[in-house]
Amino acid sequence: MNRALTLLSFGAVLAFASLQASAAGNTEAGKQKAAACFACHGADGNSVDPQYPRLAGQYNIYIQRALHEYKSGGRNNAIMKGFVATLSEQDIEDVAAYFSAQPSKLSTLEGHIQGDK
Repeated sequence: MNRALTLLSFGAVLAFASLQASAAGNTEAGKQKAAACFACHGADGNSVDPQYPRLAGQYNIYIQRALHEYKSGGRNNAIMKGFVATLSEQDIEDVAAYFSAQPSKLSTLEGHIQGDK
């Protein structure tokens, strides 16, 4: 039983390390590649318009997954689908690295949820 738990724990550590490695990206390259994103999401990922999500400080893996879902059609947004259509895997990793490294300026959700005044 102990051996099984040890192997399971070791497998979890390897899976986590693999996930972290796949989350890698180049923040400087990401800043260049994300230039088209800045009009809606802000140059630092802190959009001032509540209709656009704030990307600054989001989890790297979350941003990557969202971009993949827009690209595959798992998330349905024609504008985002157009933007991500030409992104390579490395581009996605770089853009996610850039936005996830930016400090969030969101202290509360007040005024940032659609329908709020």
